[in-house]
Formats: sequence, structure tokens, C-alpha cells
Amino acid sequence: MFNNSLIIAGAIALISILVVEIVRDIYHFLAHIWQPLYRLHGWHHRIFKPDLSVKSEEIYRQANWYNDLPESLVMLFFGVIFAQLIIINGLITENYQWLVWTGCIYTITYSLGAIARGLGIPYADAITDVTHRQGEFQSLPGNLFVNRTYHWRHHFDDQDAYFCGTLTFVDRIMGTALSLKGKKIAVTGASGSLGEALMTQLHQKGAKVTALTSKPQELSIMIDNQTIPVNTVTWAVDKEGELKELFEKIDILIINHGINVHGDKSPSAIVTSYQVNAFSGIKMMELFLETVQTNRQKATKEIWVNTSEAEVNPAFSPLYELSKRTMGDIVTLRRTNAPCIIRKLILGPFKSNLNPIGVMSAPWVAKQIVSLAQRDFRDIIVTINPITYIFFPIKEFTQTIYFKLFTK
Repeated sequence: MFNNSLIIAGAIALISILVVEIVRDIYHFLAHIWQPLYRLHGWHHRIFKPDLSVKSEEIYRQANWYNDLPESLVMLFFGVIFAQLIIINGLITENYQWLVWTGCIYTITYSLGAIARGLGIPYADAITDVTHRQGEFQSLPGNLFVNRTYHWRHHFDDQDAYFCGTLTFVDRIMGTALSLKGKKIAVTGASGSLGEALMTQLHQKGAKVTALTSKPQELSIMIDNQTIPVNTVTWAVDKEGELKELFEKIDILIINHGINVHGDKSPSAIVTSYQVNAFSGIKMMELFLETVQTNRQKATKEIWVNTSEAEVNPAFSPLYELSKRTMGDIVTLRRTNAPCIIRKLILGPFKSNLNPIGVMSAPWVAKQIVSLAQRDFRDIIVTINPITYIFFPIKEFTQTIYFKLFTK
């Protein structure tokens, strides 16, 4: 009984912290859509330059009084309500009732930090305002937890996204953990079914799309029965280097091209499969990663790679499976130390020229990809095969550990 009571009390303590964090993130979101709150929150957005240095110490101190302290007091208010509800309903034994106040105690530290910063106490900002510190970004945007790189995007990428303060939970639910608005996105394999569907979805999210195709043609997308031309760039395998200048201007590169030789196992089929499905994508990936230099580029640039669920399941096309698996393994190896986010698209069979008997539609798959990316899934699995949802995460986790242990 003692152990069960303690476990329940500990769980309630953790939930109380989660509650106040959710309150903070909802408050932040409301502050961007409700003018009375934005009058207070707007002070926070007046403070920082793109390098996260402050424009004015006076404005910085005022912002803590007008934004940070009220925000923490709202968190405290709801933390008290949560604690009272737990006590009133007898969900925790008397011996451990003090644990229901964990969220409130946690919130008080934020209130004290805001007061200290508002008073201009030396080093208070360095100790309590860690997501606004100057300096080169040392890590990618956080996935589950907010770090400097993640929060920087709220200030200088899109103020209508990246609302979370500590945990990314609310952003992931709302689809604001990645903003595509205004992003310059290049899609390879753009003339294919999925490429066209992806460009359509991305355009609808406010992205500026460039189609990369091996065929000399001008591509377009159809939205609401209206034909919209897309900036089209022609490229060829083994000439990826010609795209370097373009990649300098691109925020997100989606490597989506591929070839399926089906049952062919001739020497030429082997070479073609690996050149198209693996080596050209690897070259593109490395060219793009070379363009990631500044804090802004580290925060906003990404690569999405369509590796297919052939990474873990039979594709009934051996060379497609082998070459895609090679690409997937190289991506796993490369993203252990990549300077920007690299997402994998692990897709099941969808109807296309490569797979005319696919069971999913390309537009539906594209919609799921974009939706999951906006929720910051780094491994985007879209398939009807439940085995993939089990085997791929295991494979990716163990392989990542292996690569980290045995590479420099």
C-alpha cells in the first residue's frame, strides 16, 4: 500500500508540472490571437535581435514585468486549482498531499526568475532565461524539449508557431512544431505522383515550392480546379553539383526521386538502382548540408528523405529494396552528427508509376507526411502495415546506437 500510494503521489506530482506547462503554452498561444493579452506579450517580442542579444536592457526588464510574471501567475493559479481538485477528490493519501503542490512550487521558480530579471539582478538572466542566450547553436531544434534553437524560431521564423516553453507537447498536438509558411522547399521526383501531391500540400501550407525533375518540362499543380505553375529545375544523375547554388537558397530539401527495376537483376539494373535510389540522394544530401552554416540555417534548414518501408520490410523488388535500404542506412549514419534536422519518410505502397498496384493514394500519403512533419515527427511512417510501426523504431534506435559507438 505504501509503495502504491507513493507511486500515485509521484505520478500526480509529475502531472501537476505537465498541467502548468500546458497552461503556459495555451496562454502563449492565446497571447498571439487575443489583443488584450498581446499588449502584454508584445513586449517580449520587442526585446531580441536575431543573435538573441537584447535591444535595450530597459525593455528587457519591462518585458519581464508585463509578460513573464503575468504568465507565471496564470500558471500558478491553475496549479492551485489542480492541487485543490486532487485533494478534494481524495486522489492522494494525506501523507503525500504535499506532492500535489509540486507544479505550484515549480511555477514559483519562474515567478521568482521573472522578478529577478525585472529588477535587473546581475546574472539573473543567464541563470533563469536559458532559451534566450546568445552564442552559436550547439544542437538541433529540440524534439521533445524546447531549447534555444527551437525557441529562436518563434521569434525569427514564424511567431504563429513554436509556442511551447519547456515541453513541445502542445505544439505537436496543434501542428505548430514546424512552420512551413514562407519556406522555400525543393522536391525531387516532382513529376511523380507523390512529388506532385507533396508540392500541392506544401503550397497550401504557404510554402514556396521548387520542382526538381529529370525531365525537361515545366510542372504545375492543381488546386481548386486552378492550374498553378511551379518553378521547375531540371537536373540529372551524376550532375548533382550543379544544384549547389540552388540549395543555398532552399530551406527544406525533399529527396523523393527513385526508380524500380522490379525483377531485373542485370549489372546495368544494379548500377542504375543504386545510382538513382541511393548515390544521387546521398550527393544531394551532402551538398545541402554544406549550406548549413549560420544559426538561422541550423534552426530552419531541413532534409526529408523518402527511404520507403523497404528499410525493414520486403518490397518484392530486390534491387529497389536493397538500394533504398542503403539510402536509409546512410541517412541514419549521417544524421547522428548532421548540422540540421533530417527526417525520414517511411512509406508503404501507394499508387504511382513505380508501383501501379499501390493500395494508398499519393494525395492521402502526402497529406499525412506534411501533417506529421508539422508535429515534428523525425521518422514519418505512413503505411497500412502495422509491423512497420513496430520494427522500424527498433531498427532505427539500435542502428543509431551502433553508429554512434563505432564512428567518429
